[in-house]
Amino acid sequence: MSNSTNTKRSIGWMGIHRGHKARPAEWLAEQFIFLVSLTAILMVFLIFVFVAREALPIVFGQMNSAAARPAIPAKEMEKLKPDELRDYLGLTPAEFKRMDKEALQALMEVREEEAKEAPNDKDAQLNTTEWRYLFGAHHWSDSRPEDRYVWQPIGRIHKYNLLPLIIGSLKTTAVALLFSVPLALAAALYVSQLASPTWREWLKPAIELLSGVPSVVLGFFGLIVLATFLQKVFGYQSRLNAFVAGIALGLAVIPVVFSIAEDALTSVPRSYSQAALALGASRWQTAWQIVLPAAAPGVFAAVVLGFGRAVGETMVVLMASGNASIMSLSLFDSTRSITATIAAELAEAVFGGHHYRMLFLIGAMLFIVTFLTNLVGDLIMHRLKGRLEGR
Repeated sequence: MSNSTNTKRSIGWMGIHRGHKARPAEWLAEQFIFLVSLTAILMVFLIFVFVAREALPIVFGQMNSAAARPAIPAKEMEKLKPDELRDYLGLTPAEFKRMDKEALQALMEVREEEAKEAPNDKDAQLNTTEWRYLFGAHHWSDSRPEDRYVWQPIGRIHKYNLLPLIIGSLKTTAVALLFSVPLALAAALYVSQLASPTWREWLKPAIELLSGVPSVVLGFFGLIVLATFLQKVFGYQSRLNAFVAGIALGLAVIPVVFSIAEDALTSVPRSYSQAALALGASRWQTAWQIVLPAAAPGVFAAVVLGFGRAVGETMVVLMASGNASIMSLSLFDSTRSITATIAAELAEAVFGGHHYRMLFLIGAMLFIVTFLTNLVGDLIMHRLKGRLEGR
């Protein structure tokens, strides 16, 4: 009797814990899913580590973009200590270790020639990768007086002010959200609460199919169709600008916000709407005043993901914004975003140079902004959920 009880207990215990001895196939499937999810998290972490590593020389002030630097004669190379020589040539420890004396001598001679051909300009001696030039205003000797915030990595003097790119990204993202969020939420509310089952079966897949349209197609549509149409309607001067890019970008954000918001609205218990209808509320009043507030955490999550989709989009902004790094708050001026800058310039940047490092710096900044936005959105979403549950 006791042996049979122990046997049943051990089988039941293994069944509860779903051990690999009781259900080997299920255990293997669980381990495989865990491994895949862990791999995805590890890949995202390694991507961020790689981007941050390439940007660290800018962060710690180890790069020098000055066009005119004091040159040390090549014949005096022997007088320099190894660390001084490496810093003067701008080499990493690994690169310096691989080079022999003849290669180092040749680099010293190249530096001498560069010093002779350097522009005779007071700004040519500035290290424009310092933080004060990245975010602060500066009157450049070869620019107009009003151009104090300039992104111009190619030229006699390399200028890396980030404010035009940040403002350009914010302008296009703001227009995209202002255009897409009301339309997506209205469509989600209608499809989930007001539409008939027949219309719901057609509308939901049709809107969600927009997410399958390649971003380059949306960018081409904005470049050829939207830009001309909106310029005729509003009469502004620059055909391609932040407004056009934002509207085209909104078309890519709509299906993201709609899909998540519609699921959140549908998941609200039917008893809420049934109770409101029983008390005499109309279907519109029920949807607007009962269902939408109850689904607030999910709707907010949809808006946060829409923001992430908008701020990280590349091709639409690259094709429809005019791609000019102008410091302007006007929506009808051409602009350039951070993502478009990386896509347009990374292939032309010299590997390991200050332009290359700067592009990775703005990429790391974009990564951090997206992470913090999702983190804050998650915290607010949990607070809204707790408030609705009375906690």
